[in-house]
Amino acid sequence: MKKQLLAVLFGATLVLGACGGGDKAKETDKGNTGGETAAVDAEAIVDKSCIMCHGGNLEGQGNAPALTDVGSRLTEEEIKAVIVDGRGGMPAVKMSDEESTAVAQWLAEKK
Repeated sequence: MKKQLLAVLFGATLVLGACGGGDKAKETDKGNTGGETAAVDAEAIVDKSCIMCHGGNLEGQGNAPALTDVGSRLTEEEIKAVIVDGRGGMPAVKMSDEESTAVAQWLAEKK
């Protein structure tokens, strides 16, 4: 039984190791309209940090507003300020300056 468990754990480690760990320097920033490469994937950060409250399609849910058109209501700088400082019932989000800038830029394009 212990050998089987060890074999399963070893196999899972190999599979997971083979799937992850891409070179972040080669990833493109989906929020960057300049075509430059960046280490930040704004859409992935939104998927990880925002959809729990704002909904999977950013349609808003509960007290969290929809973000599908946030760029028509707030500037990129205002969006970044909300991310960094929080506002109303939204707490400040802990992320790097590079990440908050990329997310704000990506969301500002939602009009």
